[in-house]
Amino acid sequence: MTRRGWVLFVALGVIWGIPYLLIRVTVREMSPALLVLVRTGGGALLLAPFVARRRMLAPVLRRWRPLLVYSFVETGVPWLLLFQAERRLSSSLAGLLVAAVPIVGAVLAQLTGTDRLDRRRVAGLVLGMCGVAALVGLDVGRSSALSALSLAAVAVGYALGPWIVGRYLSDLPALSVVACSLAICAAVYAPVAVFELPSRPLSGSVIWSLVCLTVLCTAIAFVCFYALIAEIGALRSTVITYVNPAVAVVLGVAVLGEPFGLGTAVGFVLILSGSFLATRPLRAASPSAAQHEPGAARVEHELPAVGEP
Repeated sequence: MTRRGWVLFVALGVIWGIPYLLIRVTVREMSPALLVLVRTGGGALLLAPFVARRRMLAPVLRRWRPLLVYSFVETGVPWLLLFQAERRLSSSLAGLLVAAVPIVGAVLAQLTGTDRLDRRRVAGLVLGMCGVAALVGLDVGRSSALSALSLAAVAVGYALGPWIVGRYLSDLPALSVVACSLAICAAVYAPVAVFELPSRPLSGSVIWSLVCLTVLCTAIAFVCFYALIAEIGALRSTVITYVNPAVAVVLGVAVLGEPFGLGTAVGFVLILSGSFLATRPLRAASPSAAQHEPGAARVEHELPAVGEP
């Protein structure tokens, strides 16, 4: 990997590891629906110049049906569920549960026939599920069980989104797809969120968290993400999935003083190990084979299932 690739990889690993901390701070004073509106609307506005430069808005909008579905499963529903869950769950726990996205992606690939499971991948799925069970069974109370369950829906949505893009939108500029998706979500949430404005001024910590979520963790993160894909390829960029949860756990414990219990420790090891095994390629393709393999060139433009928070 080049120096630029390493810089992008490390930067994005941190950028997509801190949203769980920022969300936990923000939902103390803002409703989840309002937070979705601000983050999606602000992100769409910040990405608009990149979309305008490519002049690819019309082709994206012509695919409005898969675009609407992608917006629904990747951002619209998962972000609302994630924001609601973090009102009850710690940021570190939320980050670890969402880290199961590659495991869901492996199951989806098997069900859709885009990939297959061997013994190693099945072992990874089992390990990952045991890790989720450890988290839920040891670190989640009864009152928070529903919130933990809702994060399973978040993981499913994060895995479905890249699959939809790869199947129906892969020939379009990814940033244009993301910007349009964010704008759609903002338009949907605006009529609801306008009735959920805070009754008193937001604290400084919430304002800064909101700015970082919108500017750094949404707009800048997506620009870095596709620069990383262009530098090292879509498949290799999925390794960032194993960095984000670690950052989320460290920040949650160090900054917010969240507990690091037995369930967190066991779940951390099992989920990341399971994700690694479940998403490893079945065989290493040679460069010459990759050049002649059908769809090999296209995969670089697909969105890998990284589960951006």
